[in-house]
Amino acid sequence: MVLMRTFSFKYKGKKIFIPVEECRTIFQRGTGLMLRNDDKALLFRFTRKGKSAIHSFFCKPFIAVWFNGDEIIDVKLIKRWQIFIKPRKKFDLLLEIPTTNYFSKNFISTTS
Repeated sequence: MVLMRTFSFKYKGKKIFIPVEECRTIFQRGTGLMLRNDDKALLFRFTRKGKSAIHSFFCKPFIAVWFNGDEIIDVKLIKRWQIFIKPRKKFDLLLEIPTTNYFSKNFISTTS
């Protein structure tokens, strides 16, 4: 079951409201943006804070935004075929926004 909702946060003094698909199942979490043709943003919630790595195999370029609670701890432009991408600090939320998504424009200039 796909759960769409609006996720909001502050970035550079602006309040951003972005429609997201929450990844809750093991399959959704394991595949993330892999092999997707749509431009939906994905939200991953974790029960424990950690510094788990992500990769971009079989993904279009995307913006990764890591949160610790309400605080953004890292933002990175993720290109295709990268391995072992980690944020600077522990996180409990990860937002993945394809660069084709309208909302990625908020981050592109700061991550390039």
